[in-house]
Amino acid sequence: MSAVTKDRFRPVKSILVSQPAPAGANSPYVQLAEKYNLKIDFRQFIKVEPVVPKEFRKQKIDILKHTAVIFTSRNAIDHFFAICKDFKIEMPADMKYFCISDQTAHYLQKYIVIRKRKLFVGQKTAQDLFDYFKKHKSEKYLFPCSDIRKDDIPEYMEKNGIAFTEAIIYHTLEADLSDLADVKYDILAFFSPSGIKSLKINFPDFKQGNTRIAAFGPTTSQAVRDLDLILDIEAPMPNAPSMTGALELYIKKVNNL
Repeated sequence: MSAVTKDRFRPVKSILVSQPAPAGANSPYVQLAEKYNLKIDFRQFIKVEPVVPKEFRKQKIDILKHTAVIFTSRNAIDHFFAICKDFKIEMPADMKYFCISDQTAHYLQKYIVIRKRKLFVGQKTAQDLFDYFKKHKSEKYLFPCSDIRKDDIPEYMEKNGIAFTEAIIYHTLEADLSDLADVKYDILAFFSPSGIKSLKINFPDFKQGNTRIAAFGPTTSQAVRDLDLILDIEAPMPNAPSMTGALELYIKKVNNL
């Protein structure tokens, strides 16, 4: 085994997670840090900015001409209802909502009273919603999203001739990470291609060296490979459906636990 390969299996002592810090002491990241005596920091690599009313108006979208709304994130929910407030739009009681996960559906209750017969919830991915779309093919769907988003939902709708409107309600931008220029971590954990893009824009001369990279989801993993970086930890896996699970398996291996 070469020296470079050996270095990639050095024990892990520190991890930077490219997400906001979790609330509460029951976070699996907190438990992981305590269990293996790790330093785990959190830092968003991306930031979101709302579309202003003038910009939204240019899209010429009549929200109330739609019968269903698709939500894939909390950001989408927050910015969608901010737009509704700006335009004094009250969502009708018979509007249907399609949410990518239980967490997203639960967050929706911050803005509306949930009626079970009007709510359709996936497990975690957009593909989980496709059967619902097929069963409710006659709906007129509104898809509030960022200017940077995955293609899976639009492609499915177009392929199956389902009426939908894409509404850009917020922008995804790179966060300023200049204060991390001289900070080193054993592992960087990413959850979206946007996070990888932010790394490259903030640090155009980034050299991976002995830093291990973890990625959640196939599009994030591909973004790592597209930059010719080494992907050391890939999630989800059959035996590790979460990022923390994948990290723990790797840590057990390299820390000889």
